[in-house]
Amino acid sequence: MPKIFLTLGCLLVLVTVPDYLPAFKDYKVFDWKTVPSVLDFVERKSSATPVEDEFDRLRPDTKMGKLGVYPVIAPAGSLDVFFEALRQAELGTPDAQVRVLHYGDSPTTADMITADVRQLLQKQFGDGGHGYHLMAKPWAWYEHRGISVSADGWQITPANMGPKGGGPMAGRYGLGAVSFDGAPGAYARFGLSKSPQQQVEVSALRQPGGGTMSVLADRVLIGKLPTGSGAAEELFANFELPANTRELQIEVEDGPVRAFGIDLRRTTPGVIYSSLGVNGAYISVVSKMINEAHWARLLEHARPHLVVINYGTNESVYEKFVDTSYEKELREALRRVRAALPKSSILIMSPMDRGQRLPNGTIGTVPALSRVVAIQQRVAAEQKLAFFNTFMAMGGNGTMGEWYAAEPRLVGADFIHPMPGGAKIVGNLFYRALLDSYNKYKNQRLTQGLAQRIGKPAAKSETMKAN
Repeated sequence: MPKIFLTLGCLLVLVTVPDYLPAFKDYKVFDWKTVPSVLDFVERKSSATPVEDEFDRLRPDTKMGKLGVYPVIAPAGSLDVFFEALRQAELGTPDAQVRVLHYGDSPTTADMITADVRQLLQKQFGDGGHGYHLMAKPWAWYEHRGISVSADGWQITPANMGPKGGGPMAGRYGLGAVSFDGAPGAYARFGLSKSPQQQVEVSALRQPGGGTMSVLADRVLIGKLPTGSGAAEELFANFELPANTRELQIEVEDGPVRAFGIDLRRTTPGVIYSSLGVNGAYISVVSKMINEAHWARLLEHARPHLVVINYGTNESVYEKFVDTSYEKELREALRRVRAALPKSSILIMSPMDRGQRLPNGTIGTVPALSRVVAIQQRVAAEQKLAFFNTFMAMGGNGTMGEWYAAEPRLVGADFIHPMPGGAKIVGNLFYRALLDSYNKYKNQRLTQGLAQRIGKPAAKSETMKAN
């Protein structure tokens, strides 16, 4: 019996110490403030479908009706290329596909936020296809909505984990900033449970002595992609998918292969929204770690109407980097994108709130995050680029504390990664901001058209045709 009481006493001390010693604040495992709510527990009514009830609790269908519109800051003409592409898709113009590349960090690796934006845009403007997907799972949680993937035999190298130094293969990680080196027997199998995809583009690296990949749809060979001969360069191969294809497989048939990913498309007008997340990514992934010429050729080939640069969460806990290097890195990343895509729209999307446990036990915002957001907004204004302040749109300082206290929780215990309900909120906020700005663009076009018809001088339109 004494051992039991001693054990319980030790446990009580371990639970209580973080409330009184700030040095142990990050080890807090119990919040005494929750005790009243536990004592005031109300039993849930029994249900005939308890499994579905629990699924709904963890992945709630978050109500979006109360969300307002936090606007995109869009200098005149900054989003015209993107908006005109949306307008053509909305009109049903043949071959009117809207291509978006969304670069981000860990939430994007699970297609969180991006999946909700994709779904909303495709519902409004048509489904042009899923977009880019890495060749395999670099991280266990890598997942895109509507696609399952299983793979084996690849040596996987994210850009932020790659070797330093030069050489012909250095910095060549593909559009999604992750490379996949495979030998005979390596494969990737994709289950397509979403709307049928009609075309697939496989991207790889041509290299001396490179091998061959086979492409199969529902276990039937539809083509091959040889990657040998010639100097190292980007390689793309397109294949038509049979109607209602439900499984796509890529296999290394012979020789060494460096593959990057697949790009799934439909032939109908609509939006193609590519989620390009790297775990632990920060702005240097696109400003330094990817070879500039390599990335430029990939961007030129992708021909996006909009590029979203969505970093800042991981940088926000390195205050020295934020204060001395972040702006320089951001400007370099933007220079690279603009050099490769002089006509495309670019939008800087700020990070979400990032919480930390404060000495008093509450959850506050990490100090440097607001400085990251301020830098992004200022640089966007100087370069006349669009900017969306995710941090403020979701509530600003302390939001992750509120999300963590919500039932069900909207953010994980690290106060960084959103739960599905939280991701859905951010996705909806971003979509609503884009749609609001797009409607203003249409109204401006209409006003200019009417003014021209009645002979009044109209403001010059900065609309550019999509490249």
